[in-house]
Amino acid sequence: MKKYIKVVGAVILKDDKILCAQRSESMSLPLLWEFPGGKIESDELPEEALKRELKEEMNCEINVLNKVVTTVHEYDFATIELTTFYSRLISDGINLTEHKQIKWLSTHDLNSLEWAPADIPAVKIIMENA
Repeated sequence: MKKYIKVVGAVILKDDKILCAQRSESMSLPLLWEFPGGKIESDELPEEALKRELKEEMNCEINVLNKVVTTVHEYDFATIELTTFYSRLISDGINLTEHKQIKWLSTHDLNSLEWAPADIPAVKIIMENA
């Protein structure tokens, strides 16, 4: 039976742009784009997990705002339940520890990237609500 993993992602807003993160070559789903985040630990609320993951992965602090969507995607390695939240940076500096690169894109440019499949429903919702 495949693992069922609950994860969170941050749709970080800044100056009418959204932060997009490219997965590194060493990560699963290499070089695909995602909203940064990670696994929810068993004793965490999704919002707490998101704050912790952004501190670990990008050395930045965020305020978690409204939920975008929760989606479930079945990969060959696991079933992923992804909950995305709009967020804002508290601290300006971003220091990548896991991702290859980031881009700040306007909403209408989000579909120019090759997104990880679990993130695509959130991308569509964000673009529809722009």
